[in-house]
Amino acid sequence: MENAKDRAGRAVRVVTMDVIVAALIFALGAVVVYESYRLGSRWGADGPDAGYFPFYIGLLICISSGVVLVQSLFRLKRESKIFVRQDQFMQVLVILVPATIYVLGIEYIGIYVPSLVFIGLFMRFAGKYSGLRSAVVGLAVSAIAFMLFEVWFKIPLPKGPFEKLIGF
Repeated sequence: MENAKDRAGRAVRVVTMDVIVAALIFALGAVVVYESYRLGSRWGADGPDAGYFPFYIGLLICISSGVVLVQSLFRLKRESKIFVRQDQFMQVLVILVPATIYVLGIEYIGIYVPSLVFIGLFMRFAGKYSGLRSAVVGLAVSAIAFMLFEVWFKIPLPKGPFEKLIGF
């Protein structure tokens, strides 16, 4: 069984992240090149086709990221600088995962209910506040935001089933 020190000792090196990011950016550039070629990347009789400039930008992206990728692969065995340790990465995930779920919640059920849940759960689990205080603050912030934007300023924000239920 591993302990906290073992988990903290696991790490991702900077050069490994360089390889991963360069490969992802190369793939993005390749998609741009492919789609630009599909649209038309030549110089036509009346000027450039729709994909002419994006094609060359995508090509530059591929070349640049390819150079970084090759340089990183040559450094892979030699460099050992740490990018992030596992315990540090877990701290990032504690924020990133709930925030991602919150954004998806806004997309599917509006902004007010996910905000209430996000604030309440975040206060409860990350801030270690009591359940009652967390619920009251989450509800208060969502209610104030609703009154401020929807009622007073008449600025519509994303709504879901709950807002339709109360007539907004």
